[in-house]
Amino acid sequence: MAEVARAPQPRTWRNALALLGAAVLSACAVVPRDVGPPPPPPTTTTPRPATPRPVSPALPEDTARHRVALLVPLSGTNAAVGRSLVNATQLAVLDTRSEGLRITNYDTATGAAAAAQRAIDEGARLILGPLLAEDVRAVAPIARRAGVPVLSFSNDTSVAGNGAYLLGYSPNQSIERVVDHASRNGVAQFAGLVPSGVYGQRASTAFLRAVEDAGGSVTAMQTYDRAPGSIAAAVARLTRAAPFQAVLIADSAGTASLAVPALRRGSAAGTRVLGTELWNADTGIGSNAALNGAWFASVSNTLYRQYATKYRARFGTAPYRLSSLGYDAVLLTVRIARDWRVGDRFPEARLSDRDGFAGLDGAFRFGRDGVSDRALEVQEIRGGTTVTISPAPQGFGGR
Repeated sequence: MAEVARAPQPRTWRNALALLGAAVLSACAVVPRDVGPPPPPPTTTTPRPATPRPVSPALPEDTARHRVALLVPLSGTNAAVGRSLVNATQLAVLDTRSEGLRITNYDTATGAAAAAQRAIDEGARLILGPLLAEDVRAVAPIARRAGVPVLSFSNDTSVAGNGAYLLGYSPNQSIERVVDHASRNGVAQFAGLVPSGVYGQRASTAFLRAVEDAGGSVTAMQTYDRAPGSIAAAVARLTRAAPFQAVLIADSAGTASLAVPALRRGSAAGTRVLGTELWNADTGIGSNAALNGAWFASVSNTLYRQYATKYRARFGTAPYRLSSLGYDAVLLTVRIARDWRVGDRFPEARLSDRDGFAGLDGAFRFGRDGVSDRALEVQEIRGGTTVTISPAPQGFGGR
């Protein structure tokens, strides 16, 4: 809401007050006998009315801070995730003691395109979010026309590029990392269990490429859907195929735990189970006995645990795992803001810094395609907890 300026006090009133003061002083003075004719009354002019500042629906102008928009769902089925991202950005601003950012929240559940247009109309120079890939598709063209970069929380690489950058965890990188680790530890024959659908298709493509790059071979691959008994049937077909030393289950930890008992009962009893970045979103994965001994690659949880403790203390609830993306987006913005003059466009070229950025989830940087390249670690589920067996690199060096 715009501020309405108060009209300046007319000069006539100041003249009147001066005359009133003079009159009071003169009343206290000695009056001579020969006073003479009274002076003529002062000439007055009617003050011109001040023109009020027009009322605008936009936010008040802020010449001291950078205007940043946060586009997340604040209503509907994903409202809880969106609220967790909002809280994370607030916490990051407090932790960095940054007084140079003004972050305004916009609800994408009521229309992502409309939210983006409103944010830009209100002066946003950078957009954090949206969360969903379809919302990125709606927002990106609008932001691109305005020269406003988009730092999305999606992991769908098909929406990256042309001013849209993805902070989300890429399944491709997770699969490459865990396959490379397995290969370095003697695994040469791999098998895959992947769900039908877009995620499964992309996971299987990444898996085949990663195994080839590691010098191994994929001896069997099976898909399944969400119908009852589908994954058990896929496991049965898999175990009847050629032998393998490790099997990638490209799904959530809960779904993977349904497949592992069938694997253990069959000919693949000694097979190493591999997982993806989806497993890191399961806070109780360490206590899942069915997955004991499994490996998966993901971002480090070391700093996240400290963040989660602080988050609970402030907001009274546990954060969503991907809320760290909102926190890290603010850290990135604060770092770049040192060379970003208020009112200017966001210096998008800085997003391509080869040294990357540091955050709760470790080191990351953006490639030419706009996808974040992350330094991942490999964890093993062991004895009711997760243990890091291959630490994430601290930076990118010559990578």
